[in-house]
Amino acid sequence: MTPQAKIAILQHLIQIPSVNDHEAQVADYIASLFAPYPQAKIEKVTYANGRDNLVVTIGHEGPQLGLSGHMDVVAAGDESAWTHAPFAGEVVGDQLFGRGASDMKSGLAAIVITMLEFLEQGTQLPGSIRLLATVGEETGEYGAGQLTDEGYADNLAGLVIAEPSGLDNVVYTARGVIDYKVVSTGKGVHSAQPENGINAIDNLMKFYNAVGPLMAKHTKTDPVLGGLLHNVDLISGGEQINSIPAHAELMANMRTIPAYPNQVIYDELESLIAELNKEDGVQLDLSYSFPEEAIPGDPQAPLVQLAKQISDKVCGHDTQVVGSGGANDGAEFLRAKADFTSIEIGPGSNTSHQIDEYISIKEYLQAIDFYEALVPAFLQQAQKPESVIE
Repeated sequence: MTPQAKIAILQHLIQIPSVNDHEAQVADYIASLFAPYPQAKIEKVTYANGRDNLVVTIGHEGPQLGLSGHMDVVAAGDESAWTHAPFAGEVVGDQLFGRGASDMKSGLAAIVITMLEFLEQGTQLPGSIRLLATVGEETGEYGAGQLTDEGYADNLAGLVIAEPSGLDNVVYTARGVIDYKVVSTGKGVHSAQPENGINAIDNLMKFYNAVGPLMAKHTKTDPVLGGLLHNVDLISGGEQINSIPAHAELMANMRTIPAYPNQVIYDELESLIAELNKEDGVQLDLSYSFPEEAIPGDPQAPLVQLAKQISDKVCGHDTQVVGSGGANDGAEFLRAKADFTSIEIGPGSNTSHQIDEYISIKEYLQAIDFYEALVPAFLQQAQKPESVIE
């Protein structure tokens, strides 16, 4: 495949505005690229209307390496603020602009092209590759969760997620995430008669004032990821200035570390809510949004070290083995029955989620070279006679 053809595939992906939805259009396009090859097993796994995950498997008996990328992107925001239209895929010099250029359609395109080139060239792999293209990563990683629940990661020997770490970083460990909401229900009355009502904001603040010190007790730190993070980021309540508020709520974001599994945090939050609800007039309700466990990882794992060695060689730099403050689909895939290492390495820039997001074309093309070298090397390293393609 020519460099121009590889760039055109990425441009086409960016031109599909899969903003927190519409991933089926991306899945359809990628599936069409594999359609000429009968040896590719193509499966669409529907999450919701217009939202299809895509699984493509190629190769032979032996160990299976997963290559994963998400198909959704975040909103472009005020499109008039962009110098380059967010869904045009415009090329200027070495830079290709567009929403998702960095996070993460360049990584997705690179792993797709890697598989297509193996098919074009008739490469005899010592195992198989499974593309896991997911929906909903930006809003909760529920595509990866669905594929995991349906067994698509149960036979993996390793997993490479093409998130925009930059090719000079191999991410082997990552923070988890807990987004939670607390809703306070009170009784609205005229503010001149507060004794007849229940102030939902006052009761919500009881939780707010207690939860900070409670979370601050978690003082363990991870040598790579740091400490537990807890931030209340949204608070709302009340109807108007002269009414006692009947409703108030807050939302908080936590970034967890392996030392504190999510269940530890759930238990503490739920105990606090239960204790406060014993007070007269207090009614607090707690809910979570798509929590993810932290990924412990091992910097010496064979896949981690192999990725570093190959990136050093292909890209000519000293690749760092690092952790990530953000969660990724690996947290879901690692719930599978198989015991495997998940890493994150892919092309990217520091413009993810920003206006005029872009990717270096040089780095994008290098990423393809990197994956094409990594896949057979890992499969050879991990070869086990009992492994089979499903």
